[in-house]
Amino acid sequence: MAPSWLLVHAQSLVDFALRSVAREGGFGWLDDNGVIDRAQGRPLWINGRMTHVLALAEHRLGRTDCAPAVDHGLDALTNIFHDAEHGGWFNAVDWDGRPTVPGKGAYAHAFVILASASALTAGHAQALPLLHDALDVSTRYFWDAAHQMIVDDWDTAFTKLDDYRGVNSNMHTVEAYLAAAEALETVSDVTTASTLRQRAVAICDRVVNQESRANGWRMPEHFDTEWHPILDYNRANPADQFRPYGATIGHGFEWARLCLQVQAAVPDHPAWLTDGAVALYSQALTDGWDVDGAPGFVYTIDWDGTPVVHERMHWVICEAIGAAVALRKARLGDTSAQEDAWWAFADKYFIDHERGSWHHELDRNNNPSETVWQGKPDIYHAIQATLASL
Repeated sequence: MAPSWLLVHAQSLVDFALRSVAREGGFGWLDDNGVIDRAQGRPLWINGRMTHVLALAEHRLGRTDCAPAVDHGLDALTNIFHDAEHGGWFNAVDWDGRPTVPGKGAYAHAFVILASASALTAGHAQALPLLHDALDVSTRYFWDAAHQMIVDDWDTAFTKLDDYRGVNSNMHTVEAYLAAAEALETVSDVTTASTLRQRAVAICDRVVNQESRANGWRMPEHFDTEWHPILDYNRANPADQFRPYGATIGHGFEWARLCLQVQAAVPDHPAWLTDGAVALYSQALTDGWDVDGAPGFVYTIDWDGTPVVHERMHWVICEAIGAAVALRKARLGDTSAQEDAWWAFADKYFIDHERGSWHHELDRNNNPSETVWQGKPDIYHAIQATLASL
């Protein structure tokens, strides 16, 4: 896509996202028309993501009109979502500010780190205490030093840790740690920045260099407490939003991109980051694109490569675009034709030119559907793909 088109599209995504600002504080879940769906309450991950993307818009696109919304998000994360008694952040709150989802999850907490880091990078100095708090909680409760990985779910009081271990929360923590390291360098905290980047390398080592390599670059996502893969996890619920059964095509692309981001951020990076990025990208492309009689990426596959969930998720093609850009910029192959083809596909099927933003899900015939996702909750994947291509 031409830079001029991408820039216009990026601005339209930001305009859509600004509709999620909630009068009660923080951000709401947007429906297909860009109206807050009040039945969804206020999930922490949505509030973290929206604060992050609007900070990106302010910093990268010069959208100074986003600054009040970023402050609005920071205030909600500092006050409404924060658990003053036990620390950390509630997974979700209702419109009166009462917690609605028990426990504390690493997945959502990663977006508190990402939001505060992006806000600090965009010039919001008040984000620094929130970032320090979020990193302290991450280190105190979620970082498993023995395994060099992130654990997933605690109870609300941080007294009981669930047995599940997963790759999804680790993936978003890698992204958050990289953003935090960059932000902390702006305030001269190079020691913490270095620690966070080394943690990112360690997580990638297990997920990519060890587990994915050993499984033919089809990434295991679900593990027990000792980090042994559970390959049949959620076989009875294969289309789960966050923990689907089998290999998730979009995560192969997302980890490929992250490997190259870690490589760029760590001067003495290991060579396997390059090999892993190329292999994950190639396998996800082979397994996911145009494999069931219609163009598009399937959501998940079985361990033999057979498609399991055929619905096309908007975030998957966004991550494919992001990974293609990362490979191209790292001079690891000319992926520009794939990037262009995927943008053309997105423009034809995913982007809602009438109501704004992207359909979050299509069926196997590329018609809008809501089997897994309802509405248009956020622009996180779409704006990052657009900015990457820009």
